Amino acid sequence: MLLGRVASLGPLVNGASPNKIKAYQPRKKGLVSKSSPKKPRGRNIFKALFCCFRAQHVGQSSSSTELSAYKEEANTIAKSDLLQCLQYQFYQVYVLKRPYVDEFLRRMGELFECVLFTASLAKYADPVTDLLDRCGVFRARLFRESCVFHQGCYVKDLSRLGRDLRKTLILDNSPASYIFHPENAVPVQSWFDDMADTELLNLIPIFEELSAAEDVYTSLGQLRAP
Repeated sequence: MLLGRVASLGPLVNGASPNKIKAYQPRKKGLVSKSSPKKPRGRNIFKALFCCFRAQHVGQSSSSTELSAYKEEANTIAKSDLLQCLQYQFYQVYVLKRPYVDEFLRRMGELFECVLFTASLAKYADPVTDLLDRCGVFRARLFRESCVFHQGCYVKDLSRLGRDLRKTLILDNSPASYIFHPENAVPVQSWFDDMADTELLNLIPIFEELSAAEDVYTSLGQLRAP
């Protein structure tokens, strides 16, 4: 999504596997802050290993009975944490990138404040975005919990972003995702594996024109006119 000038970008990759990554937390006055610095992710693997190491260092003043019980409990916790650590350590993510996605994202980052807004769960979408957005184009990431569940669909409510909707665009392959704000939408075809696809390349000049518009409603209306 392109915010203030803002854009929500969706159908850029196909396929993902789960990973354990913290989801984006919405803010009270708007789901996207005016400046959204990227916070470092938690390193749960180190916390689990620290727990394993710490269990080996028990104070000398403990009685033998207490010491034995403590070690047994600590060992159980350590094994559990290490198992959880290994469970997530070896997940891999596989994606097939849409042709020209790198060029498209790079240009969108120059023209707009870009926000990822997806109905996917964070544990799937976040690791895929890590691979896709190597240059840090996305200022924020919004996942399923930021959508509105409406008539069986997860809708991306642009009014919750805290941006001027006259300067906000959403690029999406699912009309149901933007039924609250169809006037802000730039539709795009779904993509699966056609490596001759040029849709993202063809969209670049359209977004270049829209980036200069003071009112996207007028500009999109003109583009939709026969």
